[in-house]
Amino acid sequence: MGNVTSCDTCQYYTYDEDMEEYVCDMDMDEDDYGRLVGGNFKGCPYYKDGDEYKVVRHQM
Repeated sequence: MGNVTSCDTCQYYTYDEDMEEYVCDMDMDEDDYGRLVGGNFKGCPYYKDGDEYKVVRHQM
């Protein structure tokens, strides 16, 4: 499920207590980050669904 634009369901979108806000916790270099925030991607190439129960619901 690549190229999704919503961070809300992404595994890497986590709350940073020091900054008191949600941040992308994906380990990427400066060039990748620049392309991501610069809008050179149609969707985030690092998106990974953070729904742990998706497989379980599918099996039911």
